Amino acid sequence: MREADELRVALPGRLAAHDAELLIATLRRVTTDPEPAAQAVTLTVLGHAFRRFALLPHAELICALAGADVPVERLRRAAARADDDPPWRPAQVVARDNPGDHIAVLTVRPWRPLPYRPGQVVAVSTARNPGRWRWYSPANAPRPEGTVELHVRAVPAGSVSVSLAYEVNPGDVVWLGPPRDTGQHLRDGDLLLVAGGTGLAPLRALVEQVAAAPDGRRVTLVVGTRTFFDLYDPIALDKLQCAHDWLTIVPVFSDDPEAHSAEQGDALTTALRHHQPHQQVYVCGPPAMLADARRWLPLAGVPAERLHLPDLSSR
Repeated sequence: MREADELRVALPGRLAAHDAELLIATLRRVTTDPEPAAQAVTLTVLGHAFRRFALLPHAELICALAGADVPVERLRRAAARADDDPPWRPAQVVARDNPGDHIAVLTVRPWRPLPYRPGQVVAVSTARNPGRWRWYSPANAPRPEGTVELHVRAVPAGSVSVSLAYEVNPGDVVWLGPPRDTGQHLRDGDLLLVAGGTGLAPLRALVEQVAAAPDGRRVTLVVGTRTFFDLYDPIALDKLQCAHDWLTIVPVFSDDPEAHSAEQGDALTTALRHHQPHQQVYVCGPPAMLADARRWLPLAGVPAERLHLPDLSSR
């Protein structure tokens, strides 16, 4: 990339070649990917980059070289919110499974440790779409060997999700950006977890966190899908339930006539049948499910201070 070479000449010793290329590609996405969620994740990555590499004094030059009309003030605000984590780290794909239609389960091993907590999200980008970042929640608590499991649903208009679900293979490299809180960290007390689709990922990570240090709490995990064949992670769920007597897993199917009557319905309605006033309630799933949870669960008796939905709004 000619612009990356020019940037390295202008700022000698500041950036490695791959850092300069990824920085320029990410800057260009700010002007070509205006969707709010995309802007939030892209600016998070850029904030860490400008802080990590001490680039703010040179922001106008960098934007000019990248051909990206990004207001410097936006970069300053993003850098002010960043910590000292690297803006990105390469991770090798070590396994890929496609357990259902349009679903992939990827296991990646970062080249450097990724310090995240269950319930957080991590920015992810691929070599096929450099600089285009999307949030994904690790589906596991941190492991001794450092691998991270990502659950991906391919969205027709989502180039990152399509690339991850269909094109990335073992041996390929993806980029992991900085972790970010969503408000779904572990809190004291019993848990009622309600998952829809790949919203299962961060909630399964919370279950693993409890399993690593059992403290007497009870956990109920309601997993909602359309049919039994859409339940993409049954083996891992069975292993968790068999291993821990404090965990109850409740599958529920919204459109499966073959399911037992007790398993038919929607995840939120089923969750209310298991709800106890003392529980911390976490919901993660598609936007429509989150909107329904935000609107209806408090009316159904879930205390607002005990209802935890993922929050990725820009700050």
